[in-house]
Amino acid sequence: MVLVGPPGAGKSTVGALLAERLGTTYRDTDADIERMAGQPIPDIFFEHGEPHFRALEQQAVRNAVAEHCGVLSLGGGAVLDEATRALLRGLPVVFLDVGLASAVRRVGLDAPRPLLAINPRQRWRELMEARRPLYTQVSRAVVSTDDRAPQDVALAVAEALELEK
Repeated sequence: MVLVGPPGAGKSTVGALLAERLGTTYRDTDADIERMAGQPIPDIFFEHGEPHFRALEQQAVRNAVAEHCGVLSLGGGAVLDEATRALLRGLPVVFLDVGLASAVRRVGLDAPRPLLAINPRQRWRELMEARRPLYTQVSRAVVSTDDRAPQDVALAVAEALELEK
C-alpha cells in the first residue's frame, strides 16, 4: 500500500501507524533518499538542485516499489514523474489530502522544506494546484486528514482499501 500527498498531510505518521495496525513494515522514500545521498533533503536541493533530487527520488521509488511489500509513503513531489505514476498503476494507493490550515499547523511551513522556502503559503497552494490532479490520478481512494487524529486517518485508509471492516 502506498501513501501520497503534500507536505503536512501526515504520510509518515499515518504510514507508521497503518503498518503497525496491519502488522507489516513501513518505508518512507524520503528517508531512503537521505540514506542514498548521505545528506538531508534540503541539503540535496541546495547543493545539487531539484533535478538531481528528482533523479534520486525516482530511483528510490523504483527500489521501494520493487522491494517493499508493506506500507510505503512517497515524497510530495514523487507523482510529478510519469514513470513513477506508471509504477503506481494497479497498486493500492491512497491520497492523504490536507488543507492549507492543517498543513501549516503540522509543519509550520517554516520547516526546512526547499520548495516552500519563499512565500510558503502561496507556494504550497501552487504546488497543490499542480499536484492534486496527479495525486487523484494515481489513487484508489482519497482520505482527508484535516482535523483528524493520525490513528483515525490510519483506520480510514484501511477501511478505504477494504483492509478492515
